[in-house]
Amino acid sequence: MSPHTAPPVAILGTGSCVPDRVMSNAEVGAPAGVDDAWIVRKTGIRERRWAAPDQATSDLATGAARRALEAAGITADQLSAVVVGTSTPDHQQPATAAFVHQNLGGSRTAVSVFDVNSVCAGFMSALEAAHALVARTGGYALAIGADTYSRILNPADRRSVILFGDGAGAVVIGPADDAGGIRTSAFHIHSGLTGLIRVPAGGSRRPYDPAAHDAGLQYFTMDGRAVREFFMSTVPGLTKQFLHDSEVLPSDIAHVVPHQANGLMLDEMAPTLDLPRATVHRTVHECGNTGAASVPLTLDRAARSGALRRGDLVLLLGMGGGMSISFTLVEW
Repeated sequence: MSPHTAPPVAILGTGSCVPDRVMSNAEVGAPAGVDDAWIVRKTGIRERRWAAPDQATSDLATGAARRALEAAGITADQLSAVVVGTSTPDHQQPATAAFVHQNLGGSRTAVSVFDVNSVCAGFMSALEAAHALVARTGGYALAIGADTYSRILNPADRRSVILFGDGAGAVVIGPADDAGGIRTSAFHIHSGLTGLIRVPAGGSRRPYDPAAHDAGLQYFTMDGRAVREFFMSTVPGLTKQFLHDSEVLPSDIAHVVPHQANGLMLDEMAPTLDLPRATVHRTVHECGNTGAASVPLTLDRAARSGALRRGDLVLLLGMGGGMSISFTLVEW
């Protein structure tokens, strides 16, 4: 647990951004040898968005950030931190967050700018890092989750290519104007399972070279069955423990914003969380699994729809490679 004793910090604005290009199940399924009916039956996904050739992760992150700044009523010059959660950065270096800061056009240079990588749980780590900075020093921060998984998918791998879409979501956090705000967070890692989700080549362990390319090691790989079994067996118990440690009753939770891994998995998991009053928010059917973007993108859509009301308790649930599970409790 990571309780913060400084003045409360709240989510002051949300934003999201997805590419214009809509990819149907027929388009992504054909090279993998599956059709629309098969994809809907296995995942609940009907379409997703893929980035244009000239779009990078930072472009989507910037779009989401601008909308979040507008919703919060502040400018880029007022930011003291920009933290981006992503596992598909623009480049190995510098940080994608640096490009976002550049794109936003802020003139202030005394800003903490960096990336974090918890794979699909990356936004949760970005939010916690930004929260800690704001709680200690004050000011405002951007926490962003953004990914362009279309760049690293094997078009012939039906286990992965059908699942992922590109997108970004962002929140502005700053001093709370009432008793609400970000209450607490918890993070868990099962590092013995790092092999379940990975991109084998492109790092210091296995540099990218012609041999790696010929072997297809530049592509995202996932043991989907094992990943699903892990999250289904682990998340419900950890959710109950988190609420107990947070001194919150399951019936107090009004909204759950989970990682949008797979629509059918969410259907199966939701009842096991034992949150009788909670609305489980979803974007997976129209956006697919957007990686680190899925929690903030879904949160933004819920906020803009008017579903989240002042005083509601919102549970953010991250699930990602590593294997990582994370929770953040927010009073809206």
